[in-house]
Amino acid sequence: MPIETQGVVALGKGQPVSLETVIVPDPGPGEAVVEVQACGVCHTDLHYREGGIGEDFPYLLGHEAAGIVSAVGPGVTDVAPGDFVVLNWRAVCGQCRACLRGRPWYCFNTHNAKQKMTLADGTPLSPALGIGAFLKYTLVAAGQCTKVDPRASASVAGLLGCGVMAGIGAAINTGNVGRGDTVAVFGCGGVGDAAIVGSVLAGASKVIAVDVDVRKLAWAQEFGATHVVNSRETDPVEAVRALTGGFGADVVIEAVGLPQVYEQAFYARDLAGTVVLVGVPRPDMQLTLPFLEVFGRGGALRSSWYGDCLPSRDFPMLIDLYLQGRLPLDRFVSSTGTLADVEAAFHEMEAGSVLRTVIVL
Repeated sequence: MPIETQGVVALGKGQPVSLETVIVPDPGPGEAVVEVQACGVCHTDLHYREGGIGEDFPYLLGHEAAGIVSAVGPGVTDVAPGDFVVLNWRAVCGQCRACLRGRPWYCFNTHNAKQKMTLADGTPLSPALGIGAFLKYTLVAAGQCTKVDPRASASVAGLLGCGVMAGIGAAINTGNVGRGDTVAVFGCGGVGDAAIVGSVLAGASKVIAVDVDVRKLAWAQEFGATHVVNSRETDPVEAVRALTGGFGADVVIEAVGLPQVYEQAFYARDLAGTVVLVGVPRPDMQLTLPFLEVFGRGGALRSSWYGDCLPSRDFPMLIDLYLQGRLPLDRFVSSTGTLADVEAAFHEMEAGSVLRTVIVL
């Protein structure tokens, strides 16, 4: 029987979100219905509300979630009812050229549920990042469900579904931060702080946090940054160089998504160093760099898709680190709320006063 529940929906561009009746169909082949226990309020959801990702309104928001598998459709064998899972938005296909070359984290044919959840009047909903988890039950592709240790709280486990994984993966998977490396992280919101955590886990000898907000720099120190740079008060490129013997950092992670910040990151790296872009630019943005500098400085300019993660590999491992006390996921949760609090959480996010508000169902 289809499920009728209340969900947080963006009905139109720039409009405040509203609670609407949502119809969740029974899972079809390769699909699963998940009872959502908690879902983080991510900046990507705000981008959807503002029309910054697409115009396929109405959007069913929420994607950074964890919960219990309620039902599965025909042919599903990897998960079963009762499994505790973190939802991911890159269910790999196993058949595309990336997957067949042994690089499934680059899968070019990730997929979502084929059926649509709808409003009560039958209007199809576009689920944020193919998930849509600001509601009690959601329909996803079974491959979007990653089993993890059920001893972890859903409020923290769900954070791996987007921002925290993006930041940790930008450091460990994309940037290949290694023991003794120096790292600079530009932008110390949730993703940037996760990149700091990832750099610390990887054994970086020095982690430099760069931001314009003193609150965020204080958060960065709590997550393990060894040095902080207020780029409102000083030239961040010169500051990073001064802290790295005049050379620049081995790995520089741009977690803002602004051309001017990326340019700073480019010049703040050492020769043959790596720049990782994990901040999401707007479609209208342009970047200009001297071509000779791109050539002459060597190294790598890399973009990080979802932290280049493979959920089936990375989520269980990170949950294990959390349960061992080595990954401070709890620190990312600034506050909790209900579905009725999502719009207020967006305003707090815009004000920069929280890392993550988690909606608990």
